[in-house]
Amino acid sequence: MSVPRDSKKIRVLIVDDIPETRDNLKKLLYFEDDIEIIGAAANGREGVEQSAALHPDIVLMDINMPGMDGIQASEMISQADPNIQVVMMSVQGEADYLRRSMLAGAREFLIKPFSSEELAHSLRRVNQLAATRRALHPQTTVESAAADGGSLPSLPQKPKGGKIIALYSPKGGVGVTTIATNLAIALRDETRSRVALVDMSLQFGDVSVLLNLPSSRTIADIIEAKHDPDEDLLNGVLASHSSGIKVLVAPPRPEMAELVTAEHVRKILTLMQKMFDYIVVDTGKGINDPLLAVFDLAEQIVLLSTADISALKDAKLFFEVTQQLEYPAAKTLLLLNRYDGKSGINARDVEGNIKHPVTGVIARDDKATALALTRGIPVIMTQRGIALSQAVYAMARMLKREEEAAPVPAQPAKQTAGASTPSKMTMQKPKRRFLIFGRSS
Repeated sequence: MSVPRDSKKIRVLIVDDIPETRDNLKKLLYFEDDIEIIGAAANGREGVEQSAALHPDIVLMDINMPGMDGIQASEMISQADPNIQVVMMSVQGEADYLRRSMLAGAREFLIKPFSSEELAHSLRRVNQLAATRRALHPQTTVESAAADGGSLPSLPQKPKGGKIIALYSPKGGVGVTTIATNLAIALRDETRSRVALVDMSLQFGDVSVLLNLPSSRTIADIIEAKHDPDEDLLNGVLASHSSGIKVLVAPPRPEMAELVTAEHVRKILTLMQKMFDYIVVDTGKGINDPLLAVFDLAEQIVLLSTADISALKDAKLFFEVTQQLEYPAAKTLLLLNRYDGKSGINARDVEGNIKHPVTGVIARDDKATALALTRGIPVIMTQRGIALSQAVYAMARMLKREEEAAPVPAQPAKQTAGASTPSKMTMQKPKRRFLIFGRSS
């Protein structure tokens, strides 16, 4: 049985084994009118028990505690009630702690010590993100009503808007920006529709460099506006590229990335869905709230990796994260970029290790990409006939909306001597959805 909640306040349960820390956290939040401390627990087991009894909106959880630590407690809380959000706290800031926390279901990771402003901002952000998730994925409410024997609420129709395609890699140097810029142009060519490219690598975005697109207006101008973004504001900030696509450029300085919140990202992308048919998003490699907002709104996530052990390890970890976020498996497509067959790892090996199908293999062409970077002109605009460009066009055709996509006839895969993948672009059985883009050698 659920406990009635004051919708105006964020109900928080504190879990920390040090009494002084629990008291300090209460003091940090004492003057926040929209945040209410409803309980405090001295260890992970107490935290699990009080979560079940009090049904908080957020559990503020310490990671290192005797007995049951914060990781195990977070897993149990998230499994018992996915609507309870966990914000993890630790004096340790290592990447492994962050990864383990996310896999346990935590939505935020705070490094001690932090200020009252930082804490309150994180709690509000996580609470807002949870509200958005419930709005986007109302099936939890439906399942609960069905289990209780109640009547099912009518589900809101999913709004028809532009298709958001997010390109991501947890490892740098994989070629995400190159593929994103060329894909946006290919979608424009293939569909003759309205296409936008968004640089969400907020600290070190390079989209403007690859497109030779000097622009004095960036996403920072939208954030600094005194009102919510509208079409007039967005049109004034978007840069026009000679290919016909519109581009939203990343902030001019790395420190300005901190100004962009998940709520900003949701408002901007939701508005762009009304203005464009396709929105291609180039993302940074770190996982944070703004990026999670991109993933939530994206109809398709394209995970790029290279065929080396380090990149594949990171790709496997990312799929673990998507499982924790409860994304459908089909939402994420895995593509191997810069593939030349020299690593000794082919697509079949990758599928066996990651346990996720490889949708495409994109041939390596360092000469073409280096020349494109020097000129500031995407490969697809100057060397359309090369394998890399043809690979991008194949991606665009695959990612077109179903009502726009023309059927692609299946072709037998042709093997070259010593090659482990077909030498031409082919499509195998639709159930497998395995495509070969470009040449493998």
